[in-house]
Amino acid sequence: MSTVLVIGAGGVSSVCVHKMAFNKNIFSDIHLASRTKRKCDAIAASVKERAGVDVATYEIDAEEVPAMVQLIRKVQPSLVVNLALPYQDLPIMDACLEAGVNYLDTANYEPKDEAKFEYKWQWAYHDRFKDVGLMALLGSGFDPGVTSVFTMWLKKHKLKTIRTLDILDCNGGDHGQAFATNFNPEINIREVTAPARHWENGEWVETPAMQVSTPFEFEEVGTRQAYLMYHEELESLAKFNPEIERARFWMTFGDEYIKHLTVLQNVGMTSIEPVKYQGKEIIPLQFLAAVLPKPETLGETTKGKTNIGCIATGDALDGSGEKTFYINNICSHEAAYEETGNQAVSYTTGVPAMIGSALMVQGVWSGEGVFNMEEMAPDPFMEMLNAHGLPWHVKELDGPVGF
Repeated sequence: MSTVLVIGAGGVSSVCVHKMAFNKNIFSDIHLASRTKRKCDAIAASVKERAGVDVATYEIDAEEVPAMVQLIRKVQPSLVVNLALPYQDLPIMDACLEAGVNYLDTANYEPKDEAKFEYKWQWAYHDRFKDVGLMALLGSGFDPGVTSVFTMWLKKHKLKTIRTLDILDCNGGDHGQAFATNFNPEINIREVTAPARHWENGEWVETPAMQVSTPFEFEEVGTRQAYLMYHEELESLAKFNPEIERARFWMTFGDEYIKHLTVLQNVGMTSIEPVKYQGKEIIPLQFLAAVLPKPETLGETTKGKTNIGCIATGDALDGSGEKTFYINNICSHEAAYEETGNQAVSYTTGVPAMIGSALMVQGVWSGEGVFNMEEMAPDPFMEMLNAHGLPWHVKELDGPVGF
């Protein structure tokens, strides 16, 4: 059994901590820290009610490395689970190195002052972690995370090589709000408004944000319009599967979301450039995030399902020629809320964070250095998805995608 320190107190953290508490045989002591301690206390109270487990809580600024080091040394965890904001990744990794503890996150680093996320900053830490015998696992969420493992499972069990890969992320839920984001508003809007990029023939192809879309029939959700976007697992999947000719990421958005987002962009509210307001400097997007509904408050009203998965085409492992497989998970917002008090978008990220943590603290996944999910053995993770609320399904399609 292991002691863990979780950083961050949003919806993903709430799910992860609840699931850790449901697995007391793996996680003996759970500690939770965030800039706002009352949010940690609220999660701890829910965990106590639902699982009968005590969670210790702390107030911390994750960007203050000395304070983080002090907290880690006080708690003495075997793993720090970073569920804070992506631009806090590097300070938390620095603190883990100084305090001598393993690290896990769900999303790659993104600078505060630039809407550009890529792995180069975290990959640069590989030798530093390796030299002190520590492990850092990047992207143990759903996308990235489960989608990465889905791809590697297909390559291990179904396909000798992967020629094309399409990741399709559909949230078919309705939260009843005029405009709200499914996860942290600041990060969500930065992602969506960034130029789309996909991998094709050994290079990145860039297109304007939200300009390329296609209808797709999602099982148990229906037909939704999926938009081409950039997502960080494309970078790691292309690196660890160099034979891939084309890799793309698609996410669905409703007409109301697109309409509101377009207006907000047009009036400058999605900008990350500072502006002066009443003698103070503010970031418009951060102000917008402050007034939008918090994702962790949407669980009770959100109805419907998510459907996230990968479609891969390549040479069949059995030598029978080219084949296409679709592997996915369907998750109910209502079921997620009943179990953890959070909607399915938080659930589908928080559960994989718990699973990655469990595999690390138990030594099933191990190593020295910085690793992506694609580098880990997929089968143990896939087994735990089925056992802990995210069952997956795989089927052969008639042929490659037609879009």
